[in-house]
Amino acid sequence: MTMPPALTAVPTDAARLRATVDFVREQDTASLLALLLPGLDGVELRALVDRSRFSHAALLLFPPSDEALRAQLADCGLASDVGALPSVVVRDRLAARHGREPAQLDVRILRPPVAGPQGEHRTVEVFALDVPRGSVLTPIAESERSHQHEAHLAFEVDSPDPLVLRGMRAILARHGAAADGGGYNPHEDGTVFYFTAPADSKAGYGRVELYAPGDHREVLAAHLDEHRARQPAETLLRLLTGAWTTQALAAFADLRVPDGLDREEATTPEALAATVGAHPESLARLLRYLAMLGVVAQEGNAFRLTEVGALLRADSPGSMRPLALMYGGPFYRSFADLGRTVRTGEVAFDHLFGENHFDHFARHPELAELFDRSMAASSRLFEPLTAHPVVTAAGEAPTPGTVVDIAGGNGELIGRLLTAHPRLRGVLLERPHAVAAARRTLDAAGCGTRCAYVAGDFADVPPGAQVYVLSRVLHDWDDQRCVEILRHCARAMPADADLLVVERVLPADGSPSLATAWDLHMMCNVGGRERTADHYARLLAAAGLTLVGRGPLPLDGSVLHARRALLPRPYASAPSHA
Repeated sequence: MTMPPALTAVPTDAARLRATVDFVREQDTASLLALLLPGLDGVELRALVDRSRFSHAALLLFPPSDEALRAQLADCGLASDVGALPSVVVRDRLAARHGREPAQLDVRILRPPVAGPQGEHRTVEVFALDVPRGSVLTPIAESERSHQHEAHLAFEVDSPDPLVLRGMRAILARHGAAADGGGYNPHEDGTVFYFTAPADSKAGYGRVELYAPGDHREVLAAHLDEHRARQPAETLLRLLTGAWTTQALAAFADLRVPDGLDREEATTPEALAATVGAHPESLARLLRYLAMLGVVAQEGNAFRLTEVGALLRADSPGSMRPLALMYGGPFYRSFADLGRTVRTGEVAFDHLFGENHFDHFARHPELAELFDRSMAASSRLFEPLTAHPVVTAAGEAPTPGTVVDIAGGNGELIGRLLTAHPRLRGVLLERPHAVAAARRTLDAAGCGTRCAYVAGDFADVPPGAQVYVLSRVLHDWDDQRCVEILRHCARAMPADADLLVVERVLPADGSPSLATAWDLHMMCNVGGRERTADHYARLLAAAGLTLVGRGPLPLDGSVLHARRALLPRPYASAPSHA
């Protein structure tokens, strides 16, 4: 077997390239996998061989110019006219390793073809970063030639899907290959999973790549989490910069940059700055950061919106721009005093602004409007509720049923329910200023004539309806106040009425959930909390209600279905804050 350049330690780029070409020409997939993962049994080897093939070996070169690189390729018998693409993954790895801005490192990929021993189509994957004599990048070139961080073997996955990718990752991990980064390259629509080779590997390369055509960032996220878990200092540093992300997104939304960008055609920072009224260089630096987060995509010196970034356009259906402004505005300011809340139990928002957020927003109409719009921005949470059996039954009853939305904000939820069920009637209970906004929302949706409005408090829940809805209300309050609210509902509900409670429910097993993050938010900014399903069941029971079902909603939400109980229980049976 030809020894790979990682073992021969040849100092010149030309010699390393020749050795890599010879290596790629000689290997067959099954033999190479057996060397790479010595513990593979026959079944596992066959599973990998059936689903992947050895596609290339890679190395990073530092030619003085593109012309010099093309000459090196030709000297090794490789095609020198192959096209080059930007390398997002290697560029970012180099930037992180050497403390450089990614934009300073114009790394490109070339894949000249090489025939395998049976004529198989393979390539030598050449990463190239031009380093002319005397360049400030010379120390990077010297370090990388010495350590060969980017030299690796690669296996391309045939017909990848999430199940296949997870299974292949599991086999590699079982035999000592550890997650070592990766990424999605939008320029070629491919996802790479890097691994460090097992300690007992005999393949001669320290790193391995699985290449999967297409966008597989969902599987990649778990892979990157495993990698970061092995890098505790890097993990902590990334966590500590979370505030920067919040403010970057808030500034992006506040300046209406998303409205000046397109999904298909990229725009330069200079042209965009003229449109939104920003400093061109500063805007470019913000966009580079957001490109790293997947909010925009960078194409040379221009940027376009991604599907994620498009959610921050003001005119986007279900726009999340109000959320960005709220979380980067008043709630961001109060979160800076989270330590005081943890230390004293006092609500940080109340301490900072001198009053609770409901009263504060009521006295500042622009904040009240922003808050209502931010709540509506999470309207994806509501989508399955239109098909909930109790709503459908009320909407299809011989006598049109009525649904009451308690503290229904600007009417986004009840508007959806009435639109989906044209015979359904509605009642919205809210504060006076919110009622006015809800009238506008429902009139615009064409269902305002089927909705009545009650300006009042929880004590004013109207009786006699078939369905009552409490959407993201109970998490604002402590347990005692929740039971009071639920008792008002129970008193208004006929014996056969249904109550739907929409909340993010804390997982009982501690698994990751948005509810855990929102629990901290509620503690700091509102004085409320998220709860487990059992906790809600006990609150309902204390108010004379019984939890009869629970269903999932988008954005880690849940809908809890409750009905009147035969024997109401005293509040003493409700849970404590423990």
